[in-house]
Amino acid sequence: MIRSAVTGVGGYLPENVVTNDDLAKIVDTSDEWIQERTGIKRRHKAGDDQATSDLAVEAAKKALAAAGRTPADVDLIVVATTTPDLTFPACAAIVQRKLGVGVCPAFDVQAVCSGFVYALSVADGFVARGHAKCALVIGAEEMTKLLDYTDRGTCVLFGDGAGCFVLEPAQGQGTTDDTGLLGFALRCDGTKTDLLYVDGGPATTGTVGHLRMVGNQVFKNAVVNIAEAIEAAAAAAGIEVADVDWFVPHQANQRILLGVANRLGIPEEKVITTVHEHANTSAASIPLAMAVGIEDGRIKKGDLVLVEAMGGGLTWGACTLRF
Repeated sequence: MIRSAVTGVGGYLPENVVTNDDLAKIVDTSDEWIQERTGIKRRHKAGDDQATSDLAVEAAKKALAAAGRTPADVDLIVVATTTPDLTFPACAAIVQRKLGVGVCPAFDVQAVCSGFVYALSVADGFVARGHAKCALVIGAEEMTKLLDYTDRGTCVLFGDGAGCFVLEPAQGQGTTDDTGLLGFALRCDGTKTDLLYVDGGPATTGTVGHLRMVGNQVFKNAVVNIAEAIEAAAAAAGIEVADVDWFVPHQANQRILLGVANRLGIPEEKVITTVHEHANTSAASIPLAMAVGIEDGRIKKGDLVLVEAMGGGLTWGACTLRF
């Protein structure tokens, strides 16, 4: 059978770094307060002249180089983002132009922090079925543009960045030893939209709005819901969670990461963590963390990897893959 294999991974972070001490100068908070509750030490912030598409392009270039491909090979672009350059056209269309990719399908997926897992599933529908041979799946966000810097409960949590997977078809035997995407579980509970949302939009206020969150309720839902999706994605792949080599979670909060890992019996040393350096980069956090794990030599070809995320909607999901 044909699987969608991850042949290249790349990440990009803007140069501007914002520390907890920097935030303490503009809002009632402190480095100790932020680290104790979230594990975050610093985050990156896009420059005024950097659009989300610019971050996406840099991540895509790195992923293509890792895969040994060029923009001329690309025949599908899926961008997961909740902070597109414009209401329309899609961020993916702008990325296509800036990369110099030829005519092909290019569109966005909006599932907030879960967007990258959703986008992987969508791209898998093209690649594994023979409709694309070199797909870019990009998570790119400028979450700092949505923040209310008088709200210390949210403004300390987020950062900007982009990450990219190159997906290409690979021949498999239909077993858990195959390279590629092995199993998915995607979820949404629209009754909980008021727990994490942005209070603006073109059809309501005509403004971008600011991010709003009921933090304790999001945390409560996260650990239980994510654990269930992980178990479902593992079952869909025909593996046990204990068989996983690396757990690459959405980097929302250190307590959530470890809470999920503990609930599932995943040892802490198997968890790829970047939240302390990147903060929550929403749809970009999984590919950014994956890129770090590959670059430092932890994640190797043939490793079994489990990724998960939860975001506004509430949406959540997980994917099991063999790298």
